[in-house]
Amino acid sequence: MSYRIVSVQEKHEYASRAVDWFSSKWHIDRKEYEKSIDACIHKQERLPQWYLMMDQLDEIIGGCGLIQNDFVDRTDLFPYVCALYIEEKNRGHALGAKLLEYARMDGGRLGFDYLYLCTYHIGYYEKYGWRMIAIGNHPWGETSRIYKADTIRIQVRK
Repeated sequence: MSYRIVSVQEKHEYASRAVDWFSSKWHIDRKEYEKSIDACIHKQERLPQWYLMMDQLDEIIGGCGLIQNDFVDRTDLFPYVCALYIEEKNRGHALGAKLLEYARMDGGRLGFDYLYLCTYHIGYYEKYGWRMIAIGNHPWGETSRIYKADTIRIQVRK
């Protein structure tokens, strides 16, 4: 399967599409994504970061973000991988693993040692080297598992 991953911070022209796509997948108000993606582009800080996986026709087939906190009480842990999603018709090709790897590499480039995520899933993230470390509480009264993974630091040869 042919794909490429783009950083919305580096490719501003994808911002509006990213806002619409993430909002439609996670049913979170478009304004929340708009605010975060705008901060990603214009503040030029380490967080937030947003990534899209594009197919050969430049259609979005997946995406995820790196944010300070993913609606969980463990604010001492950051950054969180959030909103990981692969279009159903493109599942079964380990594309989620590719996005997670990309986020881990970008996290390393940004100077983080670890990434975290919170999820209800059991068994998926473990396949890709993530370790469950805690249970987090959400403001709406639910809990989720918190996972941790080392970032990937790429050595540049001189």
